[in-house]
Amino acid sequence: MKRWTLWLSALLVALIPEAAQAAWLEASSAHFVVYADDSEGSIRRLSDQLERYHAAIAFLTSAKLADPSPSNRVTVYVTSSEADVRRLYGAGGKYIGGFYIPRAGGSLAIVPKVASGSGEVGWSMVVLLHEYAHHFMWSSSNFPMPRWLSEGAAEFLSSAAFQRDGTISLGRPAEHRAGELFLAENVTAEDLLDPAAYAKHHKGGGYDAYYGKAWLLYHFLVFDPGRRGQLDAYIHALAVGKAQRQAALDVFGDFAVLEKDLNRYLDKPRMMMLRIPPADLSVGPVAVRRLRDGEAAMMPVRIRSRRGVDEKQAPEVLAAARAVAAKYPGDPAVQSALAEAEYDAGNDKEAIAAADAALARDSSQVNAYVQKGFALFRMAKSASDRAAAYARARAPFVALNRIENDHPLPLVYYYRSFVEQGTPPTPTAFHGLQRAVELAPFDLGLRMTLAMEEIRRHDPALARWALTPVAYNPHGGRLAEQAKRVLARLDADPKWDGRAGLEDLVAASASDDGGDGE
Repeated sequence: MKRWTLWLSALLVALIPEAAQAAWLEASSAHFVVYADDSEGSIRRLSDQLERYHAAIAFLTSAKLADPSPSNRVTVYVTSSEADVRRLYGAGGKYIGGFYIPRAGGSLAIVPKVASGSGEVGWSMVVLLHEYAHHFMWSSSNFPMPRWLSEGAAEFLSSAAFQRDGTISLGRPAEHRAGELFLAENVTAEDLLDPAAYAKHHKGGGYDAYYGKAWLLYHFLVFDPGRRGQLDAYIHALAVGKAQRQAALDVFGDFAVLEKDLNRYLDKPRMMMLRIPPADLSVGPVAVRRLRDGEAAMMPVRIRSRRGVDEKQAPEVLAAARAVAAKYPGDPAVQSALAEAEYDAGNDKEAIAAADAALARDSSQVNAYVQKGFALFRMAKSASDRAAAYARARAPFVALNRIENDHPLPLVYYYRSFVEQGTPPTPTAFHGLQRAVELAPFDLGLRMTLAMEEIRRHDPALARWALTPVAYNPHGGRLAEQAKRVLARLDADPKWDGRAGLEDLVAASASDDGGDGE
């Protein structure tokens, strides 16, 4: 925590003045919003490549995804270095090269400066493509992938190259994993395919060859003629309820034989890849604009706020936000970011005032509606007239819904306005929650909320539909453990109403270590 304090103090002294002079740009496209202190050519090229990557995955998987609403796109914040990424990630970020946070109406990726030229991509671009592959898979499928399959697929897809003519190559040799495959602690095929074996053989928690070996197994199963069809058969075996180890043994056979086959495959001098020509990729335009001086000065604060702050960090970030707002009081984006920093610091009235100031100048400031709504909801919990207070709290979200109908947060908070009062949600509120999960299936907390509501409504089948991807998400952490306990409770008591014993389930999961870094 001392390191965080020192870094944030340095941010106040150094980064804020520099940011005012930075040429921060925003690139907006159908599925992404990218912010970078870079040239227009570089950010436009990066955004175009991300859109081509999305189109390539959609082409390979035949997935039919509707374009997200503007606020439900993935926002990419490009920092100056991997050191900045690791500071923003926090504890456990020693080996982090970039990270992704899935949130309804606010999914984000934080990466170092991305080399987005033509040809083979650099490490920072690989990280970004890896994280977006996760986002796409979680958005397009309810199938609970084992960790090796999730990471192997993401590594396979992110080993990409972009050609000048618009062609994209996927499934290239993962040269960025070569070092760990040959030098890091070995991870066997059995370790990948049986989580219990991995836990037994890798107790130290140090850096090992998991990601590289997951890529190798996935690549091998996709391209090796002798294993054709096995990956689909394995996924089918999991889908019908077989345990991971048994499904792997039934489909792939003896683990020792598979391990030898993988080693021989790794030693091959040449490997296959997929090339997708531009004619098969449907890509829309990219709009680039330079941020106003106030927006640029506020970017370090905005990135830190979106990453998330704790009670000790919030006052430091707020001090930086107020310093920028004092210099640029008339900028609505600055006031919107100030509202978020005030809310994070526990200052509800100040957050509302800043949000109102932003909306008075620009009624399209989405984050101002959100932060005002957050503050009003927190105030409503202690209001004497709770019904009236929650009606007021709903108002900013209702207004936001009018200007962005498929933003998931207005739907979520309309539902919560009933639950937090202890009032049964109306049918409209319940259907809104279901719609929010359709719009943001990657938000695990939102899926948990829907699952518990389905249990209270005595619909365990739909509850399982919502819960299973959470329980078996390799990055689910404590939430995944809680989902597993809820599923176990449903197995033991199919008539459980989701009320009695819930506190014990939550307390048990809170005692577990959770979360995965990349």
